[in-house]
Amino acid sequence: MATEVLVPPLGQTVDTVTLVQWYKAEGEQVNQGEPLFAIETDKATLDVEAPASGVLWGVSCAPGTEVAVLTRIAFIVAPGEVLAKEPGATSPLPEKTIAQVASEPQAEAARRPPGGQVFISPRARRLAAEHDIPLDALQGTGPEGAIVEQDVRAYLEREPARPTAAEEVLERLPLSGVRAIIAERMARSASTTASVTLTAEADATALVELREQLLEDGVQVSYNDLFLYILGRALRGHPGLNASLVGDAITLWKRIHVGVAVDTDRSLVVPVVRDVDRKGLAQIAQETRALIEAAQEGKIAPDDLKGQTFTLTNLGMYGIDAFTPIINLPDCAILGVGRIKTQPVWAGDHVKPRQMVWLSLTFDHRLVDGGPAARFLQRVVQLVEKPHLLMA
Repeated sequence: MATEVLVPPLGQTVDTVTLVQWYKAEGEQVNQGEPLFAIETDKATLDVEAPASGVLWGVSCAPGTEVAVLTRIAFIVAPGEVLAKEPGATSPLPEKTIAQVASEPQAEAARRPPGGQVFISPRARRLAAEHDIPLDALQGTGPEGAIVEQDVRAYLEREPARPTAAEEVLERLPLSGVRAIIAERMARSASTTASVTLTAEADATALVELREQLLEDGVQVSYNDLFLYILGRALRGHPGLNASLVGDAITLWKRIHVGVAVDTDRSLVVPVVRDVDRKGLAQIAQETRALIEAAQEGKIAPDDLKGQTFTLTNLGMYGIDAFTPIINLPDCAILGVGRIKTQPVWAGDHVKPRQMVWLSLTFDHRLVDGGPAARFLQRVVQLVEKPHLLMA
């Protein structure tokens, strides 16, 4: 009996995904539990396992196609099983046996979809662009006639090399997928907000000493964890910064959810640590560590990337002193943290070494004025310099 291959649901906030790649071709044997295809949300690429063992049949979704969750995109059937084609069935092929499919010539497998639409994998598109190869010159051998990387390489082996401007280019990266989403969001933030950045230097000596003491006592915390803890307490007293513009109304949020910008191999992602004002430092550190690991492995759940009311971004580990972060919509504000470094500071009539850090607060002046924003940043500086006040 045929088993349907469905696009899995990925949380309440994801309705559609992009199919990135099939790991098996139609007619190939698959084993239950092994990766069958990959899908991409706006922030992560995930492998989907085969729901059963058998032969992949009736593939109806090509790489690069956007598809709704819970859509049937293929079947897994027993070897030799005939899959009847019913009205509205997803299989694009007439009724055949698996043995017949496997014996068909390559030309049939490389047919084009109706209407002349060309399906091409991201890697094949990038390789074709690097060599200035027109897509209509390529014959696809992937599912539904999709052009895959091996088709481009086969074309390069057949055609003589020709000098092009591409030889001067190291690499061409199409502005698509996650990168296109980030570009659109950043451009929208820059063009729709009245952003202002305030900077302040804080003496983080006591904060550094606190972290060292915690580490000595076996409490694993990062500076991001400490700043999340500080932000939870500071935002509680300054609700105007824990806000969003919803329609034509400034909405102040009761709960405090802080997104943490994380640099991964694929892209920038912002996991959300929820209710930071209600949690202890150790719990924040544990949750943040798990979220960052999932983000870096590309396995973070889409719901963990949504719903922030404020954002924290830290470039200190890259030796950056200060910067102007871009507001992560729909937030009202974002705090940028620079590196903590030893500097000579006057203390009365003598100079002493202190651990100093620059803080950069970018806020939307449409939602909050400079005075309240400055007082909030002042409170953050106070808690950095006197972390014992966090206990008050």
